[in-house]
Order: sequence, then structure tokens, then C-alpha cells
Amino acid sequence: MNYKAGKFDVAVIGAGHAGIEAALASARLGCSTVVFTINMDAVGNCPCNPSIGGTAKGHLVREIDALGGEMGKTADECFLQSRMLNRGKGPAVHSLRAQIDRRKYSDVMKHKLETQENLELHQAEITDIKKTDDGYTLTTRMMAEYDVKAVIIATGTYLGGRIFVGEVSFESGPDGIFAASFLGQSLKDLGLPLRRFKTGTPARVLKSSIDFSELEEQHGDEPPIPFSYDTDDLGDNKVICHISWTNEKTKEIILENIHRSPLYSGQIEGVGPRYCPSLEDKIVRFSEKKRHQLFIEPCGENTEEMYLQGMSSSLPEEVQVKFYHTIKGLENCVIMRPAYAIEYDCVDPTEMNATLEFKKFSGLYGAGQFNGSSGYEEAAAQGLIAGINAALKIKGRDPLVLDRSTSYIGTLIDDLVTKGANEPYRMMTSRSEYRLILRQDNADVRLTPIGKEIGLISDDRFERFNRKQELKAQEMKRISKVVIPPSEKIKEILVSHETSPLTTGAKLIDLLRRPQLDYSALAPIDETRPDLDSNIFEQVEIEVKYAGYIEKQLKQVEQMQKLEKKQLPENFDYKEIKGLRLEAQEKLNKIRPLNIGQASRISGVSPADINVLLIWLSQRR
Repeated sequence: MNYKAGKFDVAVIGAGHAGIEAALASARLGCSTVVFTINMDAVGNCPCNPSIGGTAKGHLVREIDALGGEMGKTADECFLQSRMLNRGKGPAVHSLRAQIDRRKYSDVMKHKLETQENLELHQAEITDIKKTDDGYTLTTRMMAEYDVKAVIIATGTYLGGRIFVGEVSFESGPDGIFAASFLGQSLKDLGLPLRRFKTGTPARVLKSSIDFSELEEQHGDEPPIPFSYDTDDLGDNKVICHISWTNEKTKEIILENIHRSPLYSGQIEGVGPRYCPSLEDKIVRFSEKKRHQLFIEPCGENTEEMYLQGMSSSLPEEVQVKFYHTIKGLENCVIMRPAYAIEYDCVDPTEMNATLEFKKFSGLYGAGQFNGSSGYEEAAAQGLIAGINAALKIKGRDPLVLDRSTSYIGTLIDDLVTKGANEPYRMMTSRSEYRLILRQDNADVRLTPIGKEIGLISDDRFERFNRKQELKAQEMKRISKVVIPPSEKIKEILVSHETSPLTTGAKLIDLLRRPQLDYSALAPIDETRPDLDSNIFEQVEIEVKYAGYIEKQLKQVEQMQKLEKKQLPENFDYKEIKGLRLEAQEKLNKIRPLNIGQASRISGVSPADINVLLIWLSQRR
């Protein structure tokens, strides 16, 4: 007999990276919130790499922080080593990545949920969701019922989870925790279109069994750079990572046993991530390559487990031992946790609006890997938006929709809800048309005012943000006025940086425009330079050097926003529009774009179809 256990505004199913951000956002916006997790010890777990950020992912973490989310702050609290990736390329693709203590990260996030006002954290498996007149009723495996106004599904890889290691397979979530075995059927009964995706993780090996003597060392940046705009000082890097390579012997062992991989034997039916393939998949797909790089990374300060980045596999455990032992430094390594593949249920994200609410189910939201994405950062970004929108809806406020010109978060969600995901979606800088203005250094400029308007940015933080913008404007004004006269000192600096010396005085801003020069190079002759945060100098320098490109991109944004303002009707049969191709009619009826801009990004809707829509809209008006 079921019993009534409580009423809440918002229920979040899952306490991984998506569920945490969703729950904290909802609670902080004044909604009574309950979070369900199958295992309380798995809150904020990092079942794969012990790191936060990376290429494009670092942008997402900065944006989460700028909006008032928690991932960046907690990553800073748990950091072991910090590096800015892609420094050899332009500023648009600079991305922060931090090694973290994965157990500490989990503990810190769990404690933040436990101490958050308006929030309750429960260990319980949700087995059933039923629609009611004013929301939903959730039932747990222990037969408790919860009545809620909104539900956010953030089940990660637990929903129908199944582990594969060679010929062995069994129901499980990551790290040997129980899978969510019953909820999937309930969601299907509700009418959600589920499908199977797959991901994987490498082995963890014993640190003392690794020979580091001939491995390449990978040090962190000094000083380390934080993710959060609230973090003043990270302290020193605490660990060193190492690099090694596979070889022909590794390749030989894997190919000899490829028939034993469930990926190639047909046991795994789910689609895996294109941009994070298993080692056996890399060796088959890139057969011409003689070696593949791997990174040996610590999992924490108080554990001897080491993570082998780039070495995920679903081959049998004894085969894993053989091929790991062919790699320099790992000849005698002891595997503490074998690599595995995991298959799980997720939903077709084109069933959702840009708010991450399902079109056919008011008050039901999805976030994270449940939506067909991959990665902690992609999950947290979606969780934050889902939590914000669930709370805004309950409060009777307008929803938050970030467009592609505001953020990588907007790009991520727009891609998912308009294009769908035929494989686990990973964020990359190349997915954005506007990456020069969506840099990781200016996430606060783009999104902190939005976070303040929503209610997730405190007055104190917003005051500090405004002060930073004032100082930046003053610095831009200063370098536009300061004139550097010709001298032997400036000549020496300019010649040493392979740029032409001055014949007359030059403004500091004009010197900074030269590609060979930067703030650091000009420091000896910049006598009036104020003592400012390094991020201010970084933003000023980028905006000065790339002013022409930024202006061009802003014009592109303006054109895009004109299309975004051309709203499409919510309930309309596109089959009634003459001139639209059949495929376009079907796609438009399925996805229900909000505007012409969104319609133009739907796969199967051509520029000719967009012209037909524009003509139809003008005639309709």
C-alpha cells in the first residue's frame, strides 16, 4: 500500500551534475525542492575522468558560474591542478581544465545540497511518474508517494543502465551502483520516446605500480586560474600529470581480441560517443595511426587510484591487463577497477522546448545525459537551465531561453532541441558560429546580468561585477590616451619582439594592436598602468586586438536576431503551407520551432523552405 510522503514544488530525479544544479537553482529561487538519488554516496560523483572543464567544456563551467550555478565554485574548492588549454591558438578556443579530487568534489556538493534552504535530499529510487491535474505523483521503490508541481529528470547513465566487460554484462549504474530499473518503463508508458546510448570509462590503476621515471610530465599553469569569478586565489598546483603512448604491441593485442569486444560482437545496441571513442574503436577507425596518446591523472589527494585518460575499453579484463602492460610506464601496473562500457536509456531531445520542458507534458523537464548529451559540464549546464525554468514557471514568471549568440549553453540546448542527438552530444567550440564573442574570459559580461535578474546572483557579487566593468572601461580609456614617445628603451622592446620601432609617438592602444605585443611585453614602458585583476587586462587586450573580427561577428548576431524575432505560431499544421517540401513540413510539425531562426537550424529544413516561411509570415501579417 503506497503512503503519502510529502508535497513539493519541484522534484529532481538524480543527484549527478545535472540534478545538483537543477535542485540548487530551484531551491534558491524559492521553490520547495526534493532531490532523489539511488545512492546518497553517489551525489556529485565523477564516474569517468577526475576533472572539470576542457575544450569548450571550460566555457560551459564559466557560464554556469556567471549565471549563479555551483560547478565552478566546487571545482575550485577541490582543484588539484589547473591548465588553460589551447594557449597556442586564438582566445576564442582558450578553455580551462582542472584536475579535481573526485571524492572531495562529491562530498562538497552533497553538503551543499544538505545545507541548502528549501531543499531535501532523499535516497530513494523513483519507479513511477504519473500525471495529475496539478502536476505529477512520483512513487518510490519503498512505495512512498510524492506530489509535485514540476519534475526534472536527470538520471544520467543510471536509467536502464547495463555494464559490459567483454562477454560479461549485467544491470548496473556507474561504479557498481544499482541501476534505475523500473523508471524507464514508466516514462515509456507516459509517452516519452526513449532510446539507448552508450559510453565508457578507462581502468583505474594503482599508483605505486606505475613506473613514472620515463614518462613525460605535465605540469599545471602558474599561477593556476580559477573557474569561478568568486574565487580569489586557488593556491598552488598540488599534483603532476603524466603522458604515455600506446604502441604496435598494444594494437596487436586489441585486434587479436576485437571479436570479444561487445561493441563489435553485437551485444551493445546503444550508440556511443563519436568524440570520445574507446581505445579499440580508435584502433579500428584510425588503423593508419601507430600510437595513441594517454594521460595518467590522479583521482585525488587521499587515494592511490590513477585514471588513464584516453583508454576507455569494454574488452575482457584479462585482455585489458595484457594491453595495458604493453604501454611505457604501465608494464607492471595493477588494475584496481577495470574499464567498462555502460549502456543506458535517454530521450529524444527534440521533444522539448528550449526551456527543456517537454512540449507535450507541462511541468516535466529533462537535463543532462537523459537528454542525449555527454559530459559533466553539458549536464550541469542543462540542469541549471531546467531548474531555473521549473522555478520560474511555478512562480508565474517568464521563462529563460538563452539564444546561440549569448552563450555556449544556448548553443548546446538549441542544438539538442532543434537538431536532436543521434549519438551522445559533446560541446565543442566549433559548434558555435559566434565563438569569438563567446569566450571563456567574458562569460560574466554576457551572463551575470541575466543571473542577477533571475535571482541567482547576490547584490554583493553584482556590485563587484559592476566595479570590474567600470575598471575595464577606465583602462580602455587610459590606453587610448597614453602616448609612448620614441626612445632606446621602447626601440629595444619592439625590435626584440620582431616589430618595427617607432619614428613618432604612438598610443598605447595602437602598440597593443600589434600581434607581436601584449600587456606583458609593454610593462617596462607602461608607467601609468593601474594594479588591476589579470582578467581585466585579458579582456581589454582581446577586445583591442580582435576589434574588427568582433564587430563583424556582432553584425552576424544582429542578422540572426532579426530571424529570432520572427515568431512562428505554436499550434499550426505546416502541411497547410504551400511550397514547403514534405520533409520540412514533417520536421516543423515535430519540432515546433519558436521562430524563423530556430527553424533554419533544423536538419531537413532548407534555405528555400525558410524563404517560403518568410513569405507566408509576411502574407499572414
